[in-house]
Amino acid sequence: MITQKNERMKTLIVIPAYNEADNLPAVLADLRRFYPEAEALIVNDCSTDDTAALLPSLGVDYLSLPVNLGIGGGVQAGYRYALERGYDAVVQFDGDGQHMAEYICKLLEPLEADQADLVIGSRFLEREGFQSSAMRRFGIRVLSGLIYSLCGLRVLDVTSGMRAANRNMITFFANHYAQDYPEPEALLSAGLRGARVMEIPVRMRERQGGKSSINPLHAAYYMIKVTLALLLSSVFGGKNAS
Repeated sequence: MITQKNERMKTLIVIPAYNEADNLPAVLADLRRFYPEAEALIVNDCSTDDTAALLPSLGVDYLSLPVNLGIGGGVQAGYRYALERGYDAVVQFDGDGQHMAEYICKLLEPLEADQADLVIGSRFLEREGFQSSAMRRFGIRVLSGLIYSLCGLRVLDVTSGMRAANRNMITFFANHYAQDYPEPEALLSAGLRGARVMEIPVRMRERQGGKSSINPLHAAYYMIKVTLALLLSSVFGGKNAS
């Protein structure tokens, strides 16, 4: 069982970004409004737009990856950065404007109270704000049921990228993080390790600009790939769970 006691946690906001030049200024303005003490890190995943040129003017730390690693690789780079610099908590916060900074303090509260190791911001607990398409919601329900059947962890919004992790999970994710569409696999890994996972209700917006990388073809690939990855992780990951 993973346990940890934290007070006044040193927190890093990790913002993975691929072609988010249109969205990043507003994302950071939202952070500064609702969480002005934020220490943020933008992880530029080899963007092909103006993201790299924009980063020095944004006033926050950033990493520019030399090759495109995908969302999982970008997030893991953020966890490695946080681990090496002694952060107690990481908040994942998307660079596309969907996440709302007013919920960051609520994400952190269960970590600070030692009630959870990983906290998920869920769109589906109170069903307010942007809910995604009906097809995607169906896929999320399927993945939620699969994760529950494999490790007994019940999470409704398994693809939510808005989440907060404590020091123990930072250490784990810095060394073990799925590369493609990693959110469900990260939850399964946490469940297999006996981590305390909690969902809290949040609202999200639609993407504020740019283009999502997930189209219907990618969505079908996503479901097949993640389903197989979850099944394999439950077998091989379970053997190493501690």
